[in-house]
Amino acid sequence: MKVKDNYNPDVLSCLANLSSDEVFTSPKLANEILDLLPKEIWRDKNATFLDPVSKSGVFLREIAKRLLEGLKNEIPDTQKRIDHIYGKQLFGIGITELTALLSRRSLYCSKTANGKYSVTNIFDSEKGNIFFDATDHNWENGRCSFCGASQAEYEREEGLETHAYQFIHNNLPNKIKNMKFDVIIGNPPYQLNDKGGMGTSAIPIYHKFVEQAKKLNPRFLTMIIPSRWFAGGKGLDDFRAEMLSDKRLCKLVDYFDSTECFPGVDISGGICYFLWEKNNSGNCEVVSVQGTKKSSLIRPLVEGNGDTFIRFNEAILIVRKIQEKKEKSFIDLISPRKPFGIIASIKPAKDKKDNYIKIYSYPDDGFINKADIKQNIDFIGKYKVYIAKAYGERGAFPYRVLSKPFLGEKNSCCSETYLLVGPFAKEEFAKNVIGYINTNFFRFLVLLKKNTQNAPRGVYSFVPMQDFSEPWTDEKLYRKYKLTKEEIDFIESMIRPMN
Repeated sequence: MKVKDNYNPDVLSCLANLSSDEVFTSPKLANEILDLLPKEIWRDKNATFLDPVSKSGVFLREIAKRLLEGLKNEIPDTQKRIDHIYGKQLFGIGITELTALLSRRSLYCSKTANGKYSVTNIFDSEKGNIFFDATDHNWENGRCSFCGASQAEYEREEGLETHAYQFIHNNLPNKIKNMKFDVIIGNPPYQLNDKGGMGTSAIPIYHKFVEQAKKLNPRFLTMIIPSRWFAGGKGLDDFRAEMLSDKRLCKLVDYFDSTECFPGVDISGGICYFLWEKNNSGNCEVVSVQGTKKSSLIRPLVEGNGDTFIRFNEAILIVRKIQEKKEKSFIDLISPRKPFGIIASIKPAKDKKDNYIKIYSYPDDGFINKADIKQNIDFIGKYKVYIAKAYGERGAFPYRVLSKPFLGEKNSCCSETYLLVGPFAKEEFAKNVIGYINTNFFRFLVLLKKNTQNAPRGVYSFVPMQDFSEPWTDEKLYRKYKLTKEEIDFIESMIRPMN
């Protein structure tokens, strides 16, 4: 009888992610991130490593494997090599008591570092070098002063998980408080639920782990985090500005589709990991990954005097060609949110009455008393273009990027569901603007700024202004900006026709 090979998968590759807040890293992905570090570090018996957000212990385990191989010549005796690596080089902080136990099991092959089945007997305590200490939030005016957590959401009775992460709450374990680490590495929690406003939302938290790690001044820092920071917003503006100006950021690997890193986990805006090197001061190698297609380019993180990171390397020359013409930006025609000062929850009248005008809103259009409009009243009697301020897509390209724009006739207004483009004295101008928005060229330039479903005024800043006394097509725009066939093909591969 022929015996079939038994399939013996790595248990850490089989862990299911419970949410998109705290995502487990697979061994494969962990090794891709470790490959960013210089090879000689695996032969350095004095190098120290810290995972301050240990969940499964996968980073520490894979680092141990590399050191066990790299230090063979330096420490030939296997057990002495194990004892040295585990006792003096590898350190971790669990994000919960459970993940600390799981991490010890992964690293020491025992849930207690000094247990019977531990691979090393150098530890006196159960923790070994993987720590977890219960930590409290510091409540000030309903928020934690360290992480911004809502007191209403996270103040819980003793014994329940509060998500007060030790690393960012000024509560480093005593053994590592004064240590200098060569490498800090990890996959931090991404967000916290927030009930500070209407309904349930979330606030980002991953940037606080990056900021805290930088304060420890390691030789190298590498973390995997959501790519939403590219666009800033919701507490991320200062972090984005600091990261994009930080010359120590020497490599950035960006996945537009998060499921390529974390199968089954849909993270809006994608995912990225980076290498920060204390002694680096040059440009950054940007690697853009879309399925099987990967491009790499060493470049500044921002173009010219701007403050925007362009995710796609192929787009750099396109943007430069457009900016050479020094034209005004289309953003000048875009209203801020609430063009007429009307909130999204407005409930318009179903029937038109005296002095009532048309209002475009969601989920229902209707009519509103003209006297209730207190903002941009002079826009009402002109032609406008309306476009939704949010449009979401996931998965592989091509994308549509924006919802369909439509004509705002005279004597109409909109709620904050829409942005307003204009106004225009002539209907012809408004229709030519709609045609321009519908081009692949226009929506490609919006895509470069739009990293989530939200499409506020700022995402239009790369789009150049045109003469709207005439219509615009992709062919006409490609000729105007002298785009090559390769550049046109790239745009067409990213953007699908509006219709």
